[in-house]
Amino acid sequence: MNCSVLNRATLLILSLSVPLPLLATVMAQTLPVQQDQAQVANQYLTVVNPDKTITFRLFAPSARQVDVVTGATAPSYVSHPMTKDPQGVWTFTSSVMKPNLYEYFFNVDGFRSIDTGSAMAKPQRQVNTSLILVPGSILDVKAVPHGEVRAITYHSKALNAERQIYVWTPPGYSDVSKPLPVLYFYHGFGDTGRSAIDQGRIPQIMDNLLAEKKITPMLVVIPDTETDAKDIVPEAFVPKERRQTFYPANAAAADRELMQDIIPLVAKNFRVRDDADGRALAGLSQGGYQTLVSGMTHLDKFGWLATFSGVSTTTVPNEQVEKRFAEPQKINAQLKNFTVVVGDKDVVTGNDIAGLKSELEQHKIKFDYHEYPNLGHEMDVWRPAYAEFVQKIFK
Repeated sequence: MNCSVLNRATLLILSLSVPLPLLATVMAQTLPVQQDQAQVANQYLTVVNPDKTITFRLFAPSARQVDVVTGATAPSYVSHPMTKDPQGVWTFTSSVMKPNLYEYFFNVDGFRSIDTGSAMAKPQRQVNTSLILVPGSILDVKAVPHGEVRAITYHSKALNAERQIYVWTPPGYSDVSKPLPVLYFYHGFGDTGRSAIDQGRIPQIMDNLLAEKKITPMLVVIPDTETDAKDIVPEAFVPKERRQTFYPANAAAADRELMQDIIPLVAKNFRVRDDADGRALAGLSQGGYQTLVSGMTHLDKFGWLATFSGVSTTTVPNEQVEKRFAEPQKINAQLKNFTVVVGDKDVVTGNDIAGLKSELEQHKIKFDYHEYPNLGHEMDVWRPAYAEFVQKIFK
């Protein structure tokens, strides 16, 4: 029920049961609070200040201790103690921050909480982190022509399930446009398709690069990397077990969905190229493994591949990938570009990428390699890596 309606109903009930002098007192105490709600709410919000510092705020009057925790992954977390004012609002102001999209959460007496005053949560299957944008980079929404993000729900025959993909189309795209190339992009473990949209900032990156004429017009298709296939047992999601159980089964299911459902669906609904040089595949973390599996299994279908901090066959063996690596001449002849990137402090998939790099070098398979200094398993690697990759493809 609308709050104002509820309050009117409450006052009506009071008017029937409370003496008039007391009712006047109740109204005097209630109505100003309603009128000042917007002003009071602003005092509780986390904001980016004009000097590019961030003031984090959380209304938690009963809490004994609140910290704001910043950083992308557990090894890089930094906990900042907050101070409570007489109204019960906890605050902490950061140092000057460079333009970027940052992750944070609150530790409230040991309980991990998103920022309940912000609408910008990190898209995950278990939401526990918030995001805040310090403006001034390629991640901003700028005054340039904008593409569209379309959500398409479909029935996957490969998975026997209702599924959804997101499709970014460039500004001016229509059904009568000339056929465009397509980049298929896979997100990481535990995330959702919205991760690539909201946190990866793919629409903003594509709009801004296209406005600067740094990329070729293309479609970007974002499937759900996790298939929730019926034959994947829940125990597979236990982190220490997922390389042995979840990743192989999920990759096989996602590969079937890509080839049997998603690529045909895109071809049916959009004017796209049907040649390998007009089709690219990329992904981060778990999505990097998916790229490796599908890209090598169906090498003739793709002209461009990229794995950003991806899981590899170093820890999750795959027969089709290993078989393809034994044919380096075919890979080198087929791929226009094969990109491999990682943060040099990555403790999640650093060993995977090191093993992949060694194997590619051993087989004399051509690839572009970039190591981002002082970064781990995080978006500060994947967003710039994505921006660099899309500037290479379809040219």
